[in-house]
Amino acid sequence: MPERNKADMLLGKQTPVIDEYSPQVLFPIPRKEGRGNLGLDSAMPMAGADLWHAYEMSWLDSKGKPVVRVGRFTIPSDSPNMVESKSFKLYLNSLNNTRFDDEAALRATIERDLATTIGAEISLDLLDPADPSLAGSTLQGQNLDSLDVSVGPREPGADMILVDNARQLEERLYSHLLRSLCPVTGQPDWASVWLHYRGAALDHAALLTYLIAYRQHQEFHEQCVERMFQDIYHRCCPEFLHIQAFYTRRGGLDINPFRSTDPAATPLPRLNRQ
Repeated sequence: MPERNKADMLLGKQTPVIDEYSPQVLFPIPRKEGRGNLGLDSAMPMAGADLWHAYEMSWLDSKGKPVVRVGRFTIPSDSPNMVESKSFKLYLNSLNNTRFDDEAALRATIERDLATTIGAEISLDLLDPADPSLAGSTLQGQNLDSLDVSVGPREPGADMILVDNARQLEERLYSHLLRSLCPVTGQPDWASVWLHYRGAALDHAALLTYLIAYRQHQEFHEQCVERMFQDIYHRCCPEFLHIQAFYTRRGGLDINPFRSTDPAATPLPRLNRQ
């Protein structure tokens, strides 16, 4: 797909209802731009995926009867592009009154359209709304949110993350206090964030202060998580690091970026909060 101008992005604009199949609304966002702004070290081991849930998926069967599913999309983090969330919502809505012979035909259409947009193959599970795998999970590890910290108005920076190099340990930590801002509209995005690492011991209070510093930070979900991954990785020098943010749904979609030093690691499932 040719690179499109940011002026064509639908996010933050009033848009008419799209009532017929419209793959052209899908809007790619090149990952290289956000990673360039981060100065992301290409030698740093970072793999993972962006796990999306689409709770408002519907189309028509061959007889015109509506079908409803929840879509679970896995987009590899090494794809050249991300997909902009509002364009993704409008695209899925454009399928609502489109007939497909069967579920396999619908899946093939979506997988083809998204692969064209992001420049890589994606994985799609179509789940019945009552599927038990959609039940929210509980994060394992230590919740940082009760720590007594003093927070000032500043942008997140790696220097905020403190470590004790004399202590090497493995632990799981999480917080429900993450808030960041959409870089286009400035609207708040709410999330929980979880990490699992083995390396120099992270100072818990400093880490919580760092995560809270995203409260006025404007970046896409995926870029926020990659910023966290890079900052923690360079401060902690871990043997391994997994980090995932669980953003609450907006427009029937939630986004759960997962980054890891292990290419074989997989994202955690959705949370009750989502």
